[in-house]
Amino acid sequence: MPRKPTQKEPRLVTAAESLANEIARLPQGETPEEDQALLKWAAENLHRDLPRTELSWSDDGVLQIKAKGRWGRLYKGSGNPTVANGLLAHLACLGSHKRRTDEEATNFAIAFVDAMQPRDAAEALLLTQMASVHLATMMLARRLNHIENLPQQDSAERALNKLARSYSVQMDTLKRYRSKGQQVVRVERVTVENGAQAIVGNVTHGGRAEDET
Repeated sequence: MPRKPTQKEPRLVTAAESLANEIARLPQGETPEEDQALLKWAAENLHRDLPRTELSWSDDGVLQIKAKGRWGRLYKGSGNPTVANGLLAHLACLGSHKRRTDEEATNFAIAFVDAMQPRDAAEALLLTQMASVHLATMMLARRLNHIENLPQQDSAERALNKLARSYSVQMDTLKRYRSKGQQVVRVERVTVENGAQAIVGNVTHGGRAEDET
């Protein structure tokens, strides 16, 4: 009796793998400048041992968190190992829809924080929240696309809007914090001769000035 073929999980081709395949097909020594820049970036980043985790549950129901890869940038950005370990524990418990833990979602959030290169503990915490809000936003977006009744649609839409606004506020907060609240003020020197009048606005040659004061 012939064996029944086993159904395998679909394999996700990552962006890094796809980019690596594209680079492999580039003609060596004959690439334009932008491809040379891409090659340089790929050499520095595609094979970097990214920080990630392996999650498993022990027989007595304890979540086991094993850190993999290079965590130096995250540990330095978090200020001290206690903060970094705490963030790792938070993200390990992040989970996803109908899943108590989700290793892929956790590693996505860790990769986002790492890519944003936090410079202190405040940035590390904020970036962790941003990653979590983004994952929740995408979960609500998926749910909204599959809802078939109005009450659930209204509920999911409200939650999705709140999360999207929260992320926007977080992004603005990060920008202000990284700029340390600095504002650029441009002061232009205006010289007015005796008996003359300062003009603010557009001036056309040979005509009357606009918006004179």
